Amino acid sequence: MKISDIPEKEYLLPGNAACHGCASSMCLRTVLKAIGKRTVLVVPASCTSVYQGMFPGSAIDVPVFNTVFAASASTASGIKASLEKKGVDATVVVWAGDGGTYDIGLQALSAAAERNEDILYVCYNNEMYSNTGVQRSGATPYGAWTTTTWSGKKEHRKDVAEMMIAHDIPYVATASAGYLTDLYKKIRKAKNVKGFRYVEILAPCPPGWKYPMDRTVEMGRMAVETGMWILYEYENGEFRLTGLSKAIAEGKRELKDVEEYLLAQGRFAHLSQKDIGAIREYVERRWSNLAKLAGGVHAASAEFYV
Repeated sequence: MKISDIPEKEYLLPGNAACHGCASSMCLRTVLKAIGKRTVLVVPASCTSVYQGMFPGSAIDVPVFNTVFAASASTASGIKASLEKKGVDATVVVWAGDGGTYDIGLQALSAAAERNEDILYVCYNNEMYSNTGVQRSGATPYGAWTTTTWSGKKEHRKDVAEMMIAHDIPYVATASAGYLTDLYKKIRKAKNVKGFRYVEILAPCPPGWKYPMDRTVEMGRMAVETGMWILYEYENGEFRLTGLSKAIAEGKRELKDVEEYLLAQGRFAHLSQKDIGAIREYVERRWSNLAKLAGGVHAASAEFYV
C-alpha cells in the first residue's frame, strides 16, 4: 500500500490549534480517513480537546463528545448502546492520550474491554501529560525528564497494550507516527472487527520530548528501529510482529542501538552510561518476551512507508 492510496477526504481540518510537528493531529487525521464519515469521536481531556477548537468552530468534521478523563470508555459504551437502540450504524471511537488511558481512565478501559463493548479505543501515547505541562504518566519511559521527574523517571513504563491482550479482546495493535500507512491499515482492520478493539500509537511530542518540530516522523521511526517501540497485532488469540519489527525479528533488518534514539531527545540529555545500559537491558527483555509470545508467527507483510 502507498500513501497515495489513502483517501483525500479530510475530517481533521486545516487551521486547527495543534503544535507544529504534532504527531497526535497527524495520526488523528489518518485514523479518521481510515474510518470515514460515520464516526462518533469520544475525547477526554487531552491536547486534542484543545486543538479541536471550540464549538461551533470545531476542526473535526465528525460528531465529537468531550468527556472527563476517567470516563471515556464508559461514555463510548453508552453512546454505542444508544446508537444501536436507534438503529444507527456508526463506529464509536475513543481518542485518548496516555494520561487518560494508562492512569486516570484505566478502570473504565478495563471494564469496557472485559464486557467486550463494540467500540474502538485508540490511545495516542506521547509518554506524558503533555497538555497540562509535561508531567510523568504511567507510560513515561525510564530516565525521561518531565516536570515531575526532573532528575529522570526511576521506573520503567507499564504496557497497556499487553494488558489488553491479557483481556483477550478481539483485536489489539500497536502503531507509530513514523509509519502512517501501517496505522491506516490497522485502523481499517479494527473498524471491521466486532467487539472491543484497542490500538496504541506512539506519538512523539516536540515540546515534551525536546527535539526540533520537523523530526516527528524520524522520532517515530527511530523508536521502532531501536526496539523502544515494537509493532504488532493480536487478533483472535494470535500474536504476530508486523512491519519493521517483523523484519528485525526475521533478521532482514538490524536493530539499531537505543543510544542513537535517546541522544536525539533533550528529555534524555542527562542520562549516564549506566542509565542507557539499563534501557538497553529493558529493550532486550521486551524483545525476548514478545518474540516468545509471537511463537514464530510473522504473518503480516513488512511495509514501512510513511
